[in-house]
Amino acid sequence: MGFFRKLRRWIWVRVMLFQRAMTLGVRVIAHNEAGEVLLVRHGYTPGWHLPGGGVDYRETMEQAARRELEEETGYRARDTLTLLGLSYNTRQWKGDHVALYRVGAIEKVRDVEPSFEIAEIGFFAMDALPDGATKATRARLAEWQAGQSVDPYWS
Repeated sequence: MGFFRKLRRWIWVRVMLFQRAMTLGVRVIAHNEAGEVLLVRHGYTPGWHLPGGGVDYRETMEQAARRELEEETGYRARDTLTLLGLSYNTRQWKGDHVALYRVGAIEKVRDVEPSFEIAEIGFFAMDALPDGATKATRARLAEWQAGQSVDPYWS
């Protein structure tokens, strides 16, 4: 996605935040064959996060999860995505909700150059998550590993 398209999307999202009472986003738990989880570090907010983003107009949550995974990481979901839960995220916006998906198999389809949106991408062992992995990222991964329901509150 080009710079101006990204800027336009960033502005659009901010305008929508002021106009709407609720927003909807997605995050994806994806891992490689070694079992390492795929995380991203954004240029605009601290910490390591599960890949994801906002659901666009006329897009299903699953379509958004697939799109965001590929846009942010260069990896495409080869498997069915499984919805693990829906959480309310007051940290990002008073009306933000996040759908958490898991995908079993991914394939690299392109390289992603560091940018303002995605500064870094990495695979990490579950017992060696990077310093700065957010509290919510660690919590969602722990819930998934333990087979627990996703906490209804994202933070």
